[in-house]
Amino acid sequence: MGRRSTTRGFARTGSLLEGRIRKASESRGFAQARLLTHWAEIAGPRLAALSRPVEISYGRGGLGACLTLLTTGANAPLLEMEKERLRERVNAVYGYNAIARIRITQTAATGFADGQADFAHRPRAPAAPPDDPAARAAAAETAEGISDGSLRAALERLARNHYATRPRRS
Repeated sequence: MGRRSTTRGFARTGSLLEGRIRKASESRGFAQARLLTHWAEIAGPRLAALSRPVEISYGRGGLGACLTLLTTGANAPLLEMEKERLRERVNAVYGYNAIARIRITQTAATGFADGQADFAHRPRAPAAPPDDPAARAAAAETAEGISDGSLRAALERLARNHYATRPRRS
């Protein structure tokens, strides 16, 4: 008797989207989708904030591709100086000398439909705790029975944010 599936017809989202993501990235010349999704790790945080990979085009002979980077005009000279080091890092992802040269395109990122996709994952700024006295009192009452000091402080902060942002009923 064969093993029965425990997923009952469900599949992970990653496995459902993997083929479509690969097809979309390969249409732009990206055989490695990692180049798009992990650009901050490949280029480094400083260069990733200045640029975005747009396309990889292959020559007629198939040897040595050209990576096109999108940046604003003011950042182009900075990228120009770092092109060789960036090319080495990108080739390390591929495992061989796939990229022969890097071309820099200068424009505003909002000028093209492709430029609107932002791959940078910026950390969220922590919200300042509200100073509403009613929210502070309700939060203290919520965390009243907790004996651990750090847990009580965290619960009070969470409750204070909840009570302060909740719509008021009249």
